[in-house]
Amino acid sequence: MLSGIRQLWFTTYSRESFSQEGEDLILERFLENKKAGFYVDVGAHHPMRFSNTYRLYLSGWRGLNIDANPGSMRMFRRSRPRDINVEAAVSQGNRVLRYYVFNEPALNTFDRERALRITGGDYRIVKELNITTQPLWELLDRYVPKDTTIDLLTIDVEGFDYDVLLSNDWNRYTPEFILVECLDISTLDQTYQDPAARLLAAQNYSMVAKTLNSTLFKRVLSDGSSATRVASS
Repeated sequence: MLSGIRQLWFTTYSRESFSQEGEDLILERFLENKKAGFYVDVGAHHPMRFSNTYRLYLSGWRGLNIDANPGSMRMFRRSRPRDINVEAAVSQGNRVLRYYVFNEPALNTFDRERALRITGGDYRIVKELNITTQPLWELLDRYVPKDTTIDLLTIDVEGFDYDVLLSNDWNRYTPEFILVECLDISTLDQTYQDPAARLLAAQNYSMVAKTLNSTLFKRVLSDGSSATRVASS
C-alpha cells in the first residue's frame, strides 16, 4: 500500500531530467511559454544522456546538434530525426587541433591541460585524434534554416566553451538564451571572472541562472527588454 502511494506521488509530481545538473528543467521554466523553438547544441554528446535539449525535443522543438566525436551522430539520426545532426569540431577558424578521447565520452576535449588534469582513477585517455575545426558562424550559415530564430545556444565542450563563443559572428547570431559551462567557478560572485561570461556580458547578455558548472545567460537590450535575432543566408 505504502509503496503504491509513493509510486503514485512519484509519477504524478516528478519531472524527468536528462541533463547532468538539471539544466533542462531550468531551461523549461524560462521557455515554458514557447511550445516550438530552435536550439543549437554544441558538444551535444548523446541524444538523451546528459542532454540539455532532449526535453525540448520531446516537447516539439527541433534544432542543430553538433559534436566532434567520430561516429557520434549515428545515434542522433536514429533517436532525433527531426533535428539537424552534424559531426563537426568548433573553434576559431579552420585549424587542426588535438582531440582527446576518454573512456567516458562526456569528458572528450580539445583542452590538453584539462585532459591531463582529469586523467586518472576511473578516467583515462583511450586515443588522440587530429581534427580540423570550423568556426561556429560557418556551421550556422550552413545548417540553420533561413529566417529561423535561434532561441537557445547550449555549449558543453569541456573547457573549450570560450573558444566556441569567440568563433561566433555576434552581428548575425544572437540567441535569446545561451547556456555554457563556466568550470572551476564555484560561486555566483565569481562567475564574471570567467572569460566566457565576460564575453557574453560584452554582447549584452545577463546571467539569469546557475548550476554547479553551467551558467544560463539571457540577451537583453539597454532598456532591459529581450532581444532575438533571426538567421538569414
